[in-house]
Amino acid sequence: MQAIISISNLVKTYASGFQALKGVSLEIRRGEIFALLGPNGAGKTTLIGIVCGIVRLSSGLVRADGHDIHREYRAARSKIGLVPQELCTDLFETVWDTVNFSRGLFGKAPNPTYLERVLKDLSLWDKKDNTVMTLSGGMKRRVMIAKALSHEPQILFLDEPTAGVDVELRRDMWEMVRKLRDSGVTIILTTHYIEEAEEMADRIGVINKGELILVEDKATLMRKLGKKQLTLYLHGALAAIPAALADLKLELADNGNQLVYTFEAQTETTGIAGVLRRLNEAGVEYKDLHTSESSLEDIFVNLLKSK
Repeated sequence: MQAIISISNLVKTYASGFQALKGVSLEIRRGEIFALLGPNGAGKTTLIGIVCGIVRLSSGLVRADGHDIHREYRAARSKIGLVPQELCTDLFETVWDTVNFSRGLFGKAPNPTYLERVLKDLSLWDKKDNTVMTLSGGMKRRVMIAKALSHEPQILFLDEPTAGVDVELRRDMWEMVRKLRDSGVTIILTTHYIEEAEEMADRIGVINKGELILVEDKATLMRKLGKKQLTLYLHGALAAIPAALADLKLELADNGNQLVYTFEAQTETTGIAGVLRRLNEAGVEYKDLHTSESSLEDIFVNLLKSK
């Protein structure tokens, strides 16, 4: 699939000598939702700032829809909409004036029909004459998205888009982001809510200490790095795993009342049938069992531990 953002050997070193980005290379596909994950200070916001023309790169090359962000700044920036983590807009303006003014900043001719559609899609049309300061926190964040979309960008950066909003509104915004993607907009999302990336992303990148340590399709990542567990609830507690079962990947849990068997999610054969047969042969009785699978959060935490 064609890349809409191409980043090659991107380096950012601040005057203090701190290196925020260390040779990052990444291609983001047209029409996808790409989630960029990483702990605080990993370089996520610096990377976004460089692509959006807010932060000057030290070295490397970045193209947005084929335009060099340094040599063709205006053309590149016109392709990009940015929703920053912090709310930054004139609170005394009306919603309509805010998005209309933002469109004009990019030299776009007035298009009330388009802006009306954006506001309706974001459930803001009935608030168009309200001043921004009178809106709830969730509605203000929607206004930020409307501003970012006002000049009809092909690329939308969402930096922690659901920070500080309630669960119901968060799910509404997930649905809105999917609709944007379906309309042809490429979405790049940073989030601290791992379930947000798991719910929405097509691909996932993990950045840590200025280095991109992984980029993978979400489904492939879950399959490659995920683990599954079989938990057996025993009739009687075990003080230790029987010697006859010592070669199996078994652990005791819940004060010996549970046996946990871990197996790789991507393997074709789980080995569960063999484990259950061996338990029967060893005289270990169980009353119930269930399986569970690693979440994206488990994978993310384990990745950071290994780096």
